Amino acid sequence: MEGWLPTILATIAGILSTSSFVPQVLKAWRERDTRAISKHMYMVTVTAFVLWTIYGFMIGSWPIMIFNLLSLGLSATILILKIRNDRSGTRASGARREPEAARAG
Repeated sequence: MEGWLPTILATIAGILSTSSFVPQVLKAWRERDTRAISKHMYMVTVTAFVLWTIYGFMIGSWPIMIFNLLSLGLSATILILKIRNDRSGTRASGARREPEAARAG
């Protein structure tokens, strides 16, 4: 019993932790609005999942490896959407401001 219980607990925790990113990914993907998402927070989160994955490989724990790889993929998706949307938002706002500056000049 002791051998499988930690694996069951890790699997349940991994499923819950990983699935918590899915609504954010879907919302950011559908709405293309990531203004309320912190880029720095997701940079730290992605780094943490990379380190947890490496740790899982080092100790040979498949639940740590699998669920951190999945969480890494989801959080990296959010970070990429955030960076992409920030860049396209900057270009769009810059394009809107340019004609005003030209009229004033």
